[in-house]
Amino acid sequence: MSSRPVQTLIAAVSADGFISTGRGVPWHLPRDKEHFRRSTRGQWLLIGRRTYEEMTGWFEDHHPLVLTRSPVYIPPAGEVVSSVAEALQVAAAGGAAELFVCGGGEAYAAAMPCADRLILTHVDSILGSGIPFPTVNPGEWRETSRQDFPADATHAYAMRFSTYERLRPPAQPSDGTL
Repeated sequence: MSSRPVQTLIAAVSADGFISTGRGVPWHLPRDKEHFRRSTRGQWLLIGRRTYEEMTGWFEDHHPLVLTRSPVYIPPAGEVVSSVAEALQVAAAGGAAELFVCGGGEAYAAAMPCADRLILTHVDSILGSGIPFPTVNPGEWRETSRQDFPADATHAYAMRFSTYERLRPPAQPSDGTL
């Protein structure tokens, strides 16, 4: 499957490794929201069903693929897939050069073994518990870009945008369903 799209996980992650306390994004960070939109504009997205439903209205210029176990779920925009492998096949057939995995926790966990790139916003916040982002093993990833931003009047938390590239080729996605 050498012509598969590059698979990029994009997420905002707390200092203690969580993406959420249970529902939705736990921070109001306009800079991060614009960074997400700029990075994913016009792209193919892989999104878990609950995250997709929380992001209703975001998909005017995207190609969303909704990862779900439900054989009867019909999203208002995009289409349903049952595995990361299927999402990569659908995106490749649609001409995608890249597939962005946008959450939630189960989608990130399923996609991490075959991810090529990570675009992470490291938020200087401690959530204490919640939905974890998969562990980023420093022996497998190299940070290739970084931008630091202090807290300010619009952003309660300092943050860092980091891009990571996998050092060795990723695993091939399994055909197993979510």
